[in-house]
Amino acid sequence: MKISHARTRVLRTPADNPLVVGIPQPGTREFVTLELDTDEGIQGVGVTFFGGALTQALKQAVDDLAALIIGDDPMLVEAITAKLRRAAASAGPGGVFTLALSAIDIALWDIKGKALNQPVSALLGGYRDRMPTYASGALMRPFNIEYLAEAGPRLVGMGFRQMKTQLGAEPSVAKAVERIKVLREGIGDDIDLMCDINQLWSVNQAIDIGTRLEDYHLFWLEDVVAHDDYQGLARVADALTTPIAAGEYVYGIVPFRNMVEHRSIDIVMVDVLRVGGITQFRKVAGMAEAFNLPVVSHLVPEIQVHTMTAIPNGLTVEYMPWTLRLWEETPAIEDGQIVVPQKPGLGLQFSQDAFRQYQIG
Repeated sequence: MKISHARTRVLRTPADNPLVVGIPQPGTREFVTLELDTDEGIQGVGVTFFGGALTQALKQAVDDLAALIIGDDPMLVEAITAKLRRAAASAGPGGVFTLALSAIDIALWDIKGKALNQPVSALLGGYRDRMPTYASGALMRPFNIEYLAEAGPRLVGMGFRQMKTQLGAEPSVAKAVERIKVLREGIGDDIDLMCDINQLWSVNQAIDIGTRLEDYHLFWLEDVVAHDDYQGLARVADALTTPIAAGEYVYGIVPFRNMVEHRSIDIVMVDVLRVGGITQFRKVAGMAEAFNLPVVSHLVPEIQVHTMTAIPNGLTVEYMPWTLRLWEETPAIEDGQIVVPQKPGLGLQFSQDAFRQYQIG
């Protein structure tokens, strides 16, 4: 079997989140999709984003990398990865190159699963067929405290046993603590509550505010300081009993080695696009397991359900529904758990309606 053709598109979708109710959600998001064909009629699908103002450059990068593997055997994923790394060595290892590589890698695993008539999760290890998922993007930083008081219980009513909010823009420490207090009182003690800071605190702020939040038993505090301040993260992790999660902002596998060796984090968060795809995700997950650390996912739950359910140290899947409208059908959510599709490959097919409505390039 050989790779015979590749097609990319740019889709611009509304930036809404169906978990948010009654609040305007302006703006758009842009995605680069990939359809990778073989001479045996098997097509693999991939997606990438984070291009921002460089989305067209990201599309071109996917096109250029895909052109290099026409005629290659799609089953040899590591060989293709090595070939592309050599070809783009001066442009890597992070940024647009890694994002483009991820789209190709994801499509290759989709092809492999379809060729072997197995879900990707099974090919990667098949540890379980479902796992917990948490509601994300519904309790955002700009939303007022009255909205949080209503939205938290609503998410519980939808079946979520886990959910994430944000801090980092409050005018005082007291206001930050109040937001968490209101949420915890609204959802009760049995619901896991996470909190994302998005790198907005200093080390001292993180320790100060994090200490005051410990009475509310957060499941984790996320990206409390700059993502590459490994020593600062380690100081926070050592000072708090609340677990510290980080990793979504880094590219490739090397920064994860730095974080785990410095004991900077208690929970390893892996973004499958920034890490370099499913192949690189596996390596980080194994690294984390060697350090007795759990792994959580970032975004694209329809793909991350396969990576996360395949590993023994997977903790929970982020249910951020940014990409759901790209697909004809997405993984089911049952009793707060996301279920692995049992179709071959990723079990995903691009929505032709989405192509018609949102394609811009």
